[in-house]
Amino acid sequence: MTIQSIVMKSPIGNLKLSADRTQLLSVQFVEEEACTNTEHPILMMAKEQMCEFFKGERKAFDLPLKIEGTAFQKEVWNALQRIPYGETCSYQDLAHAIQRPKAVRAVGQANKANRFPIIIPCHRVIGKNKTLTGYAGKQTDKKETLLSLEK
Repeated sequence: MTIQSIVMKSPIGNLKLSADRTQLLSVQFVEEEACTNTEHPILMMAKEQMCEFFKGERKAFDLPLKIEGTAFQKEVWNALQRIPYGETCSYQDLAHAIQRPKAVRAVGQANKANRFPIIIPCHRVIGKNKTLTGYAGKQTDKKETLLSLEK
């Protein structure tokens, strides 16, 4: 399986998009320089949709994602995709949405394991006291930028 990648500039830093022949594999925050030369159809489509999102022209993504994780993680990631554009919910709200009210920390860990930030919108999950917590490690500035872009 051949994996190809591009690195694109975004308002929250450089993003590395990786794909195999048929699916997008991940979106990662990286320090490396942008390199967007590709003929790979999935990477071209992903880059185009990301650019539309950052311009405020796209509210949802339509990309073939290779989603791998535990059943619990997939449940959380599905719930993340139901949070409307421009809205937020707490980790506790998300735990209740999947009918596991005591799994707040596990929900946070599933968010952290999300290989498709922005596309599967983990940035829309905030602390129950409305604080911006835990995004891409300690990079809550990225979460703040994404949420203000969606307002």
